[in-house]
Amino acid sequence: MESENDKNEFKSLICIQSLKAIEDALHVLGGKWKLRIVVGIASGYNRFNELQRAVEGISARVLSNELKDLETNGVIVRKVEAGATPVIVSYEPTEYAKTVIPIVNTLADWGKNHRNKLQNECPL
Repeated sequence: MESENDKNEFKSLICIQSLKAIEDALHVLGGKWKLRIVVGIASGYNRFNELQRAVEGISARVLSNELKDLETNGVIVRKVEAGATPVIVSYEPTEYAKTVIPIVNTLADWGKNHRNKLQNECPL
């Protein structure tokens, strides 16, 4: 028979594993810009300047660094058309990135509900 102590240790292990998994996800998609960039690319903003305009407030340097991180983590792929003049660089979501879309939709729904909640609590 399982003791109460064993049950608590099992719950603690599950909790730690869940927190580590969330930490891993936030490492890849967390921060102020990464999720916005992924959504922008998934929405069809595939060129650097298009993305910079779509993701309001991001600097070129930060966008460049975030794109490199997303590429390193297999979320996006950078495509270079060297035969074109000038060279055309575009970004596309990977199949792996497409697994994030349902999570983004759920997060967006939560955000809308939260905004409505706040507006109902403090109407202007």
